Parts: sequence; C-alpha cells; structure tokens
Amino acid sequence: MHEITAAVTHEPGTHTVESVTLKDPKPNEVLIDVRATGVCHTDYHAYTSDRTEFPVVLGHEGAGVVDAVGSNVTTVDSGDHVVLWVLPSCGDCQHCQRGQSYLCQARKDTRGRMMDGTRRLSRSDTPVNHFYAQSSFASMAVVPERQVVPVDETLPFEISALLGCGVTTGLGAVTNIAEVESGETVAVFGCGGVGAGAILAASAVSAGEIIAVDLDAETLATMREIGATKTIDASATDPVTAIDDYVGSVDYAFECIGSPPTVTQSIEVIGPGGTAVITGTSDSDPIELDLGLFTSGIDVIGNIVGFTQPHVDIPKYVTMYQNGDLDLDAILTDLYEIDELDDAFEALESGEGIRSVVRFDPGP
Repeated sequence: MHEITAAVTHEPGTHTVESVTLKDPKPNEVLIDVRATGVCHTDYHAYTSDRTEFPVVLGHEGAGVVDAVGSNVTTVDSGDHVVLWVLPSCGDCQHCQRGQSYLCQARKDTRGRMMDGTRRLSRSDTPVNHFYAQSSFASMAVVPERQVVPVDETLPFEISALLGCGVTTGLGAVTNIAEVESGETVAVFGCGGVGAGAILAASAVSAGEIIAVDLDAETLATMREIGATKTIDASATDPVTAIDDYVGSVDYAFECIGSPPTVTQSIEVIGPGGTAVITGTSDSDPIELDLGLFTSGIDVIGNIVGFTQPHVDIPKYVTMYQNGDLDLDAILTDLYEIDELDDAFEALESGEGIRSVVRFDPGP
C-alpha cells in the first residue's frame, strides 16, 4: 500500500488535494510514479457533471516512470519511462484481436473501477473511484499493463503526457482514419488539443492547403506556426463561405469539438468523394443535414481516439517529434502544479491556451 497525493473530486466542480491510499498492482498491472498529466476536456466534463460517481480521482493522460510491476507483466519494467494510454481494453475480444482495441467495450465496465471491477484507491477506509482505470491526477497510479506504453527516456514528461489521449486523437484522425496524402486539402474545425494534433499531422504528411478554423486569435496564430496555410476566425466570418471562397471545397474536414454547428459545417465543406472525420462527445444533441449531400459520395466517419494502436502509434509519434516533424512544444501552452488544478480547469473552460499539463515532483 502507498500513501499518495491526489486531487479528489467530491462533488461537481469541487476537489481537494489530499493524501489517499493506493493498493499495490495486481498481476497484470503496473505501478507508476506519475510525473505529468494532461488536462483534457473529458476530465472537465466529468469534473462538472452530476452523473459522475463521486468521490473520484480524475486524470487520464499520464506520463511517468514505472515503480513496480505485477507478476504477469512482461512489456515494461521498473525504471521505464512510459505514456499512460486513455482507453482500457481486454485484449481478448474480436476488436482487440483485430488491432482495434479502441472499439473494445470492456471500458464500459471500468467506470469508477479497475478492469477486475475493484477499486484500489481509498481515503480513511472510504473507497475512491477511478477514471479510465488510470486516475493520474495523483503522484502515483496503478494502471493495466495494456495501457502502459514505454517511450524514450529522453522525452520530457510533459510532452509524453500530450500523447495519452487528445493530441493523439487528432494525429490519428489524419494518419490512421483519413490517411491524408501529400497535396490533399484539409480543414480543421476547432484547434484545441485534438485539432492541433490534426494540423500537426496534416503538415507532417505534406497536405496541400491546411485550413484552421477557431474562435481564438492566439490559437490561430499558433496553428499558422505549426503548419496551417490558412486560418479562419469563425467569430468574424462564416467558415463554410470562407472555405468556399478560398478553395471551393476540401478533401478532408476534421471536426474536433463535438458541436452540432461545427459538425454540420465540416460536412458541408467537403467536396464530392470527400471525407468528414467527426470527433464526437457524450452529448446527444441532434444535427440537421441536407440529405442531398450524400449523393456526392461523401464519407462521414466517427473518430474514436484516432483509431490509435497505442503500442504502435505512440512510439511512431515520439520519433516524429524527435525528428522535428511534430512541434508538440508549440501546442503545450501552460504548465500547472497539482494544487493549481482549479486554474487549469478555469483556463480550459474559458478557452485559454491549447494544451496544458499538471506536473508532479519526482518521488524520493
């Protein structure tokens, strides 16, 4: 058992940083000394939702050092530097066997629990819930082996944390789902972590026109720095009209917000045979579409974490970063300590910055 420091959310919008007990890893699990964790809208949704099961330790974009491994673990060892992948998966279902662990439904059984249905976190003998079988807004975490991806130890922890969910969802949207090729035209709606990842990937594959659509001038300026050839301020102009005036239509549109208006816009700007990749949310807001759009042979594809195979794709993205092909440093706009998590959430809510990370001091 370990006494750790964690941000415990007790009710919507309220948390305290306190001492929590964490049990040792089971045979197929890994104990992580957490050094950095990304702050994602998914955390914020759970933090503010009355549907979340409280108390809970959030955090699902962790990075750190392996402290100990369970008796069955073979892919990592103590001292390894790792990224903690967001989605739990069983490894046995047809989706996992096909290399589509992002479709594994086992994660539905991990709401507030680990893969075996138990909880390892507690405070004063009161159980505390987990988040995505990770809970990395804490100084240590127990995580299933399948979610632990070893990376080069020279990679900064705050950069590693960016690869745990959001940015990788955008990278994979371009490289895995759409498979954008050199010269093809791209529009990205919403340039937070997911959208920035899409811009980076489109630039890395030498896409033709790369159009970034957002409401924030500073964010759009950063998108120009990392590869966007055209930026559109959606607060000042209709992006569908602007894209039509600029290129007519695009080959690929990436919707990275999960908002009905931008979903509709992303579908409207693709040309015949084009593809819209939609990163949805848990909300169930309806959208309205002209069914005539589908007579032009368009594809609309849902994006689940960029169809990422974490043990294949994350090391690939690390190499691209190290080779200078993915400027992840440019989109890491804020660093916080764990007792500043409120500030990080407030910045996220107000749309400040692109990606932020909570850092932890190394343990003794």
